[in-house]
Amino acid sequence: MTITRQIVLKSRPMGRPDETNFEFVQTSLPALNQNEVLVKTRYLSLDPYLRNMMNEEEFVGPSFQLGQVFGGLAVGEVIESTSLLFQSGDFVSGAWGWQTFANVDAEPLTKINPDLSPVSTALGVLGISGLTAYFGLTEIGKPKVGETVVISGAAGAVGMLAGQIAKLFGAKVIGIAGSAEKNAYLQNELGFDATINYRMSNAELLAELKKAAPDGVDVYFDNVGGTITDAVLQLINPGARIPISGQIAQYNQTGTEMGPRIGMLLVKNSALMQGFSFTNYSSQFPEALEKLSGWIKEGRLKYKEHIIDGFEHTPKAFSGLFSGENTGKLLVKIPD
Repeated sequence: MTITRQIVLKSRPMGRPDETNFEFVQTSLPALNQNEVLVKTRYLSLDPYLRNMMNEEEFVGPSFQLGQVFGGLAVGEVIESTSLLFQSGDFVSGAWGWQTFANVDAEPLTKINPDLSPVSTALGVLGISGLTAYFGLTEIGKPKVGETVVISGAAGAVGMLAGQIAKLFGAKVIGIAGSAEKNAYLQNELGFDATINYRMSNAELLAELKKAAPDGVDVYFDNVGGTITDAVLQLINPGARIPISGQIAQYNQTGTEMGPRIGMLLVKNSALMQGFSFTNYSSQFPEALEKLSGWIKEGRLKYKEHIIDGFEHTPKAFSGLFSGENTGKLLVKIPD
């Protein structure tokens, strides 16, 4: 009999989630059914999209119910298996949520080769973050040599990868992040051409954007929304492309926020604004992962992981996502 610790949804947040919205429980797992595996969790992925699934109303998938194990993607080690697909000692990634052990259906799991890269990368640069950045740019943004690309949330897991990929396509890249330290990392370590700290007035932000992008904006990779997007859209060029990966600035809104009306800006510039999920391109995953892996091996794509040690810190770390406490991919490591 295996004892697992789980984090369940205790209450639905009003605004930013915090530790009071979750509860730790302990339970014993039943024996495995056929074609299941028992996994020991090694890493948990903390992602902004989970905030939308805390609401009672369905967003892009079913909402979590009160008392249900919360969370999304994880990496773990197979301890026991009744499936021909996996054996004890294999590392896998899948969506079993925030729990230290889990009985999981083997079919949807992905096997990880720990000899090729750290297993944690399956949740970041070689997982949801890398795929989101890759498809947002290659399928929607399509930056050209010499064009100007602006990335909001540029110090986050998706943003820093999107900026580097845009540079690989020969674009000028401007990153928007929330601290001098983050922006220094983007410029000095990742090669962004310019950076802007968004913690200023709306008028100051627009003025800084005009200085950084005097020729306008051709691609805006939007991870944030809100007043940052309001400012960037004032500078879009004819034919601009705007992939929308996320809107983290609005996830904790308790009412309807009215921003500038952007329809005429899109019409005037014949611009494309398209929301997307990396799952829209699942048939192209092998091609994308090959590209991302190749760039990493060549030293042309760097990634950063913000790792929190300890299962008990998961709710607090998740809350910190919405105040910009992380740089790069936010993970929780479950110690042996």
